[in-house]
Amino acid sequence: MQLEMSISDSAAPALGKRVSDGGRYAVGSRTGNFIAGVTAELKDCALMPVQNPATGETIREVVVASAADVDTAVTNARLAQAAWGSMTLAARAAVMYDVREAVRSNINLLADVIVEENGKTHADAIGEVKRGLESIEYACALPTNLEGAFSLNVAAGIDVHSTREPLGVAACITPFNFPVMVPLWMIANALSCGNAVVLKPSEKAPSATVLLAQLMTEAGIPAGVLNVINGDASTADALLRHPGVDAVSFVGSTPVAKHVYEVATSTGKRAQALGGAKNHMVVTASADIEAAAAAAVGAAFGAAGERCMAVSVVVAVGNDVADSVIAGIKNRMLELRVGAGTEPEVDFGPLITREHRDRVAGYLKSSEDEGAKILVDGREHASFSQDGYFIGPSLVDNVTASMRVYKDEVFGPVLAVVRVDSLDEALALVKENPFGNGAAIFTAEGAEARRFQTESNIGMIGVNVPIPVPVGWFSFGGWKSSLFGDSHMYGKDGVRFFTRQRVVSTRWA
Repeated sequence: MQLEMSISDSAAPALGKRVSDGGRYAVGSRTGNFIAGVTAELKDCALMPVQNPATGETIREVVVASAADVDTAVTNARLAQAAWGSMTLAARAAVMYDVREAVRSNINLLADVIVEENGKTHADAIGEVKRGLESIEYACALPTNLEGAFSLNVAAGIDVHSTREPLGVAACITPFNFPVMVPLWMIANALSCGNAVVLKPSEKAPSATVLLAQLMTEAGIPAGVLNVINGDASTADALLRHPGVDAVSFVGSTPVAKHVYEVATSTGKRAQALGGAKNHMVVTASADIEAAAAAAVGAAFGAAGERCMAVSVVVAVGNDVADSVIAGIKNRMLELRVGAGTEPEVDFGPLITREHRDRVAGYLKSSEDEGAKILVDGREHASFSQDGYFIGPSLVDNVTASMRVYKDEVFGPVLAVVRVDSLDEALALVKENPFGNGAAIFTAEGAEARRFQTESNIGMIGVNVPIPVPVGWFSFGGWKSSLFGDSHMYGKDGVRFFTRQRVVSTRWA
C-alpha cells in the first residue's frame, strides 16, 4: 500500500550510489562545518556519531562546533551580508533562480542522503525536497515580495513611501525530520531578502543540510552568505546568544521552542520558534468513511509519524462512526510495509534513534495501563525485533484526554482514537488541547465544516484534507503552544519576518 503523502516521480535508486562514489559531492566519514564557502572538518574538535536508523550502525561522525567556531561563522556572515544585501533585486533574483535549478537538478542526490541519515523512504525524501523547492520558487519573486507602498501628497507637498530592508544575519535552527525542507522554509526568504544566514541543523541528520548549502553556494550564493555549523545544544545556545545575530528562526519541540524564543528575545533578537503539535482529525457521521480511513492512515503513519503535522488523534463523533472508521483503518494498516527506505514498496521506515523508538513503545504500554484498548500493537510487528529502530503501526481505541498517549506529542506511528457523542464535544477537545498546530474535519456538511474552521483555535485547518500544510506562497504556523512569536514561516509572513520596514516622508521645496 502506497501512503498518500509519499510523493515521487522517479524510481528509488540504490542508496549510496552517488553519495559514496568519490564524486564532487561525496559525503564522507565526517560531516564538518560549511563556513565562507568552504567545508571544514575541524581538527581536535569534539565529534558525535551519525547513525543509519535502518541498521543502527554509525555511518559517519559530525563535528561539534565550539563557541569560537560559531563566532567565525557569524563574523563571516556579517562581512558577506553587506555586499549581498546591497545587490540589485534583479541580480539577487537571478541567483535564486539558479539556486532553484541546482536543487532541482540534484533532487535524487539530496534524497539519498536524507534516506541514509533520517530513515524515511526515498519517495518521502523526494517529496520533502519538492516542498522545499516551493519556498525557493516563492523567493524568486523577490522584486514583488519586497515591494513597498507610496502615498502622494499626504500633506502639502509631502509624499510618503515605505521600503522593506534586510535585518542582517539570521540564525536558523532546524530539526532532524526534514533536513532539507525546513531549512529551505527559512533560508529561501532570508537570503532573497538580502540577509546572511548561519544554519544549525540537527546533529542526528546533518549531511543533507551541508550538501544543500554547498549546492546553493556553487549556484551563486556568495561565500559567507550561507553558512552551516554543526553541533549539539551548546552550539545552538552559542548561536542564540551571539550579539552578531539579528534574528532567530527555529523548528522543534515545544519546550525547546519556548527556550529558544525566551533566550533570543532576551538578547534583543527578532524570533520565531515553532514547537510541537497534537493534530486532531474529526470524523462526523456525514463523512465518507472510506476516504476518512484512507486519509487517517496516510496522515498518521507516513514518514513513521515523525512529522509535526501528522494526525495523531482521530476524534470519532458517535460510536457507529468510530467502529466504521476503525475497521477501515485496520484493514489498510494490514497492507502497510515497514522497512529500510532503500527497499522497494516500503511505506515507512525506522524512527530516528533507539531511544526514541523505545519512548514511542512506552506510550503503548502506558495507554494499556491507563485503560485504553490496543487494537494494533506495533511492538508485535516483525520489524520491531530487527536491526535498526523500527516499530510497526499502532492503533489505540478508547483513548481519553487524561492519558499520556493523548496529552504528549508521541512523534511516531501511533494513532489514538477518541470517541465523542457530538461535534460540540469534539470541538471542546480540540480547543482545550494546549497545542494548536493543525486540525482536520472530515464531513459532507458545509455547516459542520464552517463551524469547525471558525471555532477551532488552530493555526492550520483541513476540511477533508488530513495534513493541511499550506503551499509555499501561503505561510505555515500554529497557535497556542505550537508557536512562540507572532510570525508564521515562509510565504508572505517569511518575508515580513526577515525584513524590517522603513518609512520615508519627503518634501521638496
